[in-house]
Amino acid sequence: MKRRAQPALGTLVEISIADAVDGSVDHVLDDSQLQAAFHAGFAAIHAIHNLMSFHSPDSDISRYNRATVGSVLDIHPHTAAVLAAARDVYLHSDGLFDVRVARQLVAWDFLPAPATMTVGAHEVVGEMYSLPSATQIYKHADDWLDVGGIAKGYAVDCAIAALQACGVQHACVNAGGDVRVLGQAQTVYIRDPQDPQRMAGQVQLTDKAMATSASYFSQKSVSRKSVSRKCVSRKDVAGGMRSALLHPSTGQSIVDARSYTVIAPNCLWADALTKVVAASGDAQHPCLRLYEAEAFII
Repeated sequence: MKRRAQPALGTLVEISIADAVDGSVDHVLDDSQLQAAFHAGFAAIHAIHNLMSFHSPDSDISRYNRATVGSVLDIHPHTAAVLAAARDVYLHSDGLFDVRVARQLVAWDFLPAPATMTVGAHEVVGEMYSLPSATQIYKHADDWLDVGGIAKGYAVDCAIAALQACGVQHACVNAGGDVRVLGQAQTVYIRDPQDPQRMAGQVQLTDKAMATSASYFSQKSVSRKSVSRKCVSRKDVAGGMRSALLHPSTGQSIVDARSYTVIAPNCLWADALTKVVAASGDAQHPCLRLYEAEAFII
């Protein structure tokens, strides 16, 4: 097994390839083929990051957020695919997944305030954006989008597709807990939400994806356990504990001592559906069956 890691998508992305010269699997790639595969996998990850980053002023998402109501913007087909999927999960979950949450996350300082844009009250009523074509988006309301809750999973899927195009048959891509396995079974570990420094369990994945959402680390626990501050997912805001997990209908944080894990055929659906399970508290939510997914709560 050969492994490489790079920072991207606000986390550390690791690509592992088992089609190695050590003969660990029947299918073998030489060193030059492996290097080309790693390059292609990480290039796919960075491409999605650049297209959909909330932080980058030149991304499709930032351009949409700055646009005036009624604008039609040209976007990349990757961005359109993610936004179409986000709208699909929104509709099938009765609004429990919604990418129109950026304004509230900015207000709580989980996302940086965009230049020349005014932070207002959280409001996600009315019609979502529409997609007139595979490369266009129409802005119906003054919404700010953050696709971090689905685009990371999509980036993992794109990396797997890039590896397959290079002839890889056995691999794993892990983007901060959003994982997809290609080929032979891989063991994926799940943190204990009560004590994120230890693992609560493990799952064997074969040609499937898994994602987990939780409020693992507070500012206090980061200081106490020497965890990187980039891992902070809940903190005190104006006297109340807030997290980056947001219930779209109420605008309230989901702050509890549980983690929400979804296993699905691809990582895009797994990533998005963790938010549905978190918002509903239901590991048997009907939405899961539509995407051939299963969930569990720890």
